[in-house]
Amino acid sequence: MNIEVLHIVDCPSWVAVGERLREALDATGLGATTIKYRLLETGEDAARVPFAGSPTILLNGEDMFPGGARTSDLACRVYATPAGLAGLPATEQLIDAVTGHGR
Repeated sequence: MNIEVLHIVDCPSWVAVGERLREALDATGLGATTIKYRLLETGEDAARVPFAGSPTILLNGEDMFPGGARTSDLACRVYATPAGLAGLPATEQLIDAVTGHGR
């Protein structure tokens, strides 16, 4: 399993999404999984990957939350969560996505 967080330098949520991802992986018995982080610095960087705003979380190269439209804009992403719109998914949503229940 390959997990990568695509983010921009000004994103306030990329560190917290890594922490929640770690919680989700630990909760599903996948705690040994490495989380990689990729800083996107230009629109060209963003255009080369399935980026839908920062942070975008890829699982085996695909967006874990595919409802977001791809963009080459270096912008923040908004996720629909049980508590409303937020800059990152809830831990439970990440657990569902990692286990395949969110698709």
